[in-house]
Amino acid sequence: MEDFYADLAQKLEKLHAEHLFREFKSVAGPLSEWVEIKGKRLLNLSSNNYLGIAGHPLLRTAASQAVQQLGCGSTSARLIAGNYELYDQAEKDLARFKDTEAALIFNSGYTANLGIISTLADRGDIILSDNTNHASIIDGIRLSGADLLRFKHTDMGDLERCLQKAAGYRHKLIITDSVFSMDGDLAPLPAIVELKDKYKAALMIDEAHGGGIFGENGRGLAEYYGVSHRVEITMGTLGKAFGCFGAYVAGRKILIDYLRNKTRSFIYTTGLPPSVLASVQAALQVVQQEKWRREGVLAKAAWVRNELAEAGFKLLDSQSQIIPILIGDNTATVEFSRRLFDENILAVAIRPPTVPLNAARLRLTVMATHSNEELAGAVQHLKQIGRELGII
Repeated sequence: MEDFYADLAQKLEKLHAEHLFREFKSVAGPLSEWVEIKGKRLLNLSSNNYLGIAGHPLLRTAASQAVQQLGCGSTSARLIAGNYELYDQAEKDLARFKDTEAALIFNSGYTANLGIISTLADRGDIILSDNTNHASIIDGIRLSGADLLRFKHTDMGDLERCLQKAAGYRHKLIITDSVFSMDGDLAPLPAIVELKDKYKAALMIDEAHGGGIFGENGRGLAEYYGVSHRVEITMGTLGKAFGCFGAYVAGRKILIDYLRNKTRSFIYTTGLPPSVLASVQAALQVVQQEKWRREGVLAKAAWVRNELAEAGFKLLDSQSQIIPILIGDNTATVEFSRRLFDENILAVAIRPPTVPLNAARLRLTVMATHSNEELAGAVQHLKQIGRELGII
């Protein structure tokens, strides 16, 4: 056994040497626009709480009431005894929100993608995946046993070439994030839908970072582009813009019935607690009623993006509330993050394997509830430190 631990120690030393070692940062108090870490009050530019509703009074009240009425846990898998009424109500609310026949809630975005993809694709099928899709999509593809063709990021010419290569397969499934979590850019869904129809493929989109933000009703990027009803499988998370926890898949009833019966990551896990389901219902109300939040977050992100682009930062093709500052070198990225921490700004360094080699970056995220003054102050610090480090 000592050899086993010695091997782990060697691998950890390598992570340290490459500036890839990760540690937890313990946050004291609420996870909102400002957070406290190591006794410092920091402007939070690293949260997925895009609409700022994780601490919304309606969500807090709904969760508290659910605990008082139903307790703290579901106590069972849903297909045994854990399918309490709140689950049925929340899934009906989600289906109405997404304007689909049905919806199914999962315990997390990772287990949703892992389960959906490995259930719907099999040996003899082929999956066509954008090459910057989330790790959960990649792992779901690996588990499925289907063949894989990865097309260049948002490159529709390359997707068409892949679809042509896929001729002869039993089923073809295209999978893409809608808003890409590390680049902040948008999938060209109208073009993807046209290719999907042309080559008789099915399409699955991950709206983790688009849901609640894009579209007239906050349904996501597919609504924004007007192609919702041409997408066969829509997955989304509830722990980002919706401020809660869990994930869902929405689509036709036949799809949801099949996934409920065959998806291992759904079947063999304990259901979510009542407080989570109640807060999801409340979040759906807030997203639909408080449209100013998604309008505000996109407007504020656009202002920050323009300021940083004019200063000379490399922001890739961000068009969303996610603004990457591409640096490349791990050491420089960590140092930039540390210097910002000293100035009371939380902007976490993102390094491989989350992003490709030599593509380390700061991933800034704007919240609807950040004030203009807070963002302006952060931009000034970013510019100053960027110049001092020779990044701009």
